[in-house]
Amino acid sequence: MGWLSVGGVGMSESEVEIVILTGAGISAESGIATFRGADGLWEGHRFEDVASPEGFRRDPGLVHRFYNLRRAGLGEVAPNAAHLALVRLEREWRGRFLLVTQNVDDLHERAGSERLVHMHGELKKALCEGCGKSWEWVGDLGTGDACVYCGRVGVVRPDIVWFGEIPYGMDEILGALGRCRIFVSVGTSGSVYPAAGFVDLARRVGARTVECNVAETSASGNFGERRTGLATEVVPALVEELLGSAW
Repeated sequence: MGWLSVGGVGMSESEVEIVILTGAGISAESGIATFRGADGLWEGHRFEDVASPEGFRRDPGLVHRFYNLRRAGLGEVAPNAAHLALVRLEREWRGRFLLVTQNVDDLHERAGSERLVHMHGELKKALCEGCGKSWEWVGDLGTGDACVYCGRVGVVRPDIVWFGEIPYGMDEILGALGRCRIFVSVGTSGSVYPAAGFVDLARRVGARTVECNVAETSASGNFGERRTGLATEVVPALVEELLGSAW
């Protein structure tokens, strides 16, 4: 059993909880385009039109086409070295571990991640606005599809958390942040809340905070450490370091 010194406090590795937050940057290296560009558009669409409840009610066909293309594109990409390194960390770390992703793709699952929360939903799930239940969905989704639970038509949408909606798993995430001793952010701009505030919550409990990104972000100053470079390079190196310090 190894020991760590985190925030000046010695503890066994089984007591150390790690929370990892991933964003679009980790998936971009697998070939998935980031949704929101510098111009505020999501691949040519206003986010109000394709990423809000109001947009879905105005033009559900447009919203379905947008996400159907994203869902179909998942078959053309694969997990990269950063995804695989986080799987290794999850499996070999003896303390608590939670991976929180803002991404709606399935690359973490395909890499082998299990202790995972999709706070913004998943492309491969459908959600019924009528009964509130969700289920796996792999093909195209349209206005004529019925809920597999209540049977209603016209109320089935992608199971994506849109602007103005509450992210999934917040109780679990906040609980983990309140206990964590290490918090790592990978490939996220740190500009969208509530995820942008996670580093502050981790710092309040004295956690070691590490940002991994290709460039400085608006949140960089809130982290105790920064690793600059491609996620496929800096994440495997960080995982190696973390596992080496634990044993």
